[in-house]
Amino acid sequence: MSASIIGWAHTSFGKKEESIEEMVIAVAREALAHARIEAAQVDEIYLGHFNAGFSPQDFTASLVLQADPALRFKPTTRVENACATGSAAVHQAAKAIAAKAARVVLVVGVEQMTRTPGPEIGTNLLKASYLPEDGATPGGFAGVFGKIAGAYFQRHGDQSDALARIAAKNHRNGVENPYAQMRKDFGFEFCRTESEKNPYVAGPLKRTDCSLVSDGAAALVLADLDTALASERAVLLRSLAHAQDFLPMSERDILAFEGCSVAWRQALDKARLTLDDLSFVETHDCFTIAELIEYEAMGLTKPGEGARAILEGWTEKTGKLPVNPSGGLKAKGHPIGATGVSMHALTAMQLCGEAPAGMQIKDATLGGIFNMGGAAVANYVSVLERIR
Repeated sequence: MSASIIGWAHTSFGKKEESIEEMVIAVAREALAHARIEAAQVDEIYLGHFNAGFSPQDFTASLVLQADPALRFKPTTRVENACATGSAAVHQAAKAIAAKAARVVLVVGVEQMTRTPGPEIGTNLLKASYLPEDGATPGGFAGVFGKIAGAYFQRHGDQSDALARIAAKNHRNGVENPYAQMRKDFGFEFCRTESEKNPYVAGPLKRTDCSLVSDGAAALVLADLDTALASERAVLLRSLAHAQDFLPMSERDILAFEGCSVAWRQALDKARLTLDDLSFVETHDCFTIAELIEYEAMGLTKPGEGARAILEGWTEKTGKLPVNPSGGLKAKGHPIGATGVSMHALTAMQLCGEAPAGMQIKDATLGGIFNMGGAAVANYVSVLERIR
């Protein structure tokens, strides 16, 4: 790919007082300032916003224009692909640059979820599943992944220790991330043990196995190679891959995350890299069982052996492939439309040596991102490399 990230912005995630409009405007302005790009230089804009009933304000693309009068009349499009909405927006921006239709593209991702009553949150999230099969699932999307976890346990044995280790790792990492919603090290024993504060939510999944309902926004400025090399910083989108799978889980082996495997294989092949070349990965841990299966799908372990990666410390910040040094969705929060943009921003920070001190992976040169929509339906992988 020829597109590079030259600037970014990121709100903290959590329960935000600001409206969607206010968050979008704030990160758009901040990202342009960070990239040292004038609004008039922007050729195109993409907004990632899932919504699905979370916000009464739909048709949100044009809210970005209010960040600066010079953005008026710029081509602006809202992108949606379930929980991978943010990465879908990033990939569309990169394609516009690769096609030479744009030199500078502004990408914003946003979601506001916490103003929605609890039962409606579950209903809205289930819209990212196949309703004829999953629409009546108790517990909403947690119930869907609870079923996946139960099936995985049945096939490969009880993985409660591994899931608790993943939760504990990500919460420990999140302590060092100032953008994270939950900055608390709960420890393995708390995550492993059912309690009043950590009850079972769905199947074998406890509260600490589930990502947080969250508000927040993030933004990126992408530019073509010539513009990027003249900028203060440049992080190349070295390769991108998107593999879309069937929506009904009954049409596939849901424990294989085959679309994830295909996307990783395509991205690494395009980049002429192997997984061993990566310095770290930010992966989609909407639920701890997802991160566990993703270890296998990305090729870190054989199928059914994902627990090895966490139990043997491979994915710790000091391991051979750190996974979710940001704390992931588990600690950071998961404002759906913002998540993929956030993953790209935090990866770019790492590669530029601009991540918060405790979060920074030493000498990071290549970062991988996996962002997933639905239950391994929309599968996006990006490989990033700093070139300036």
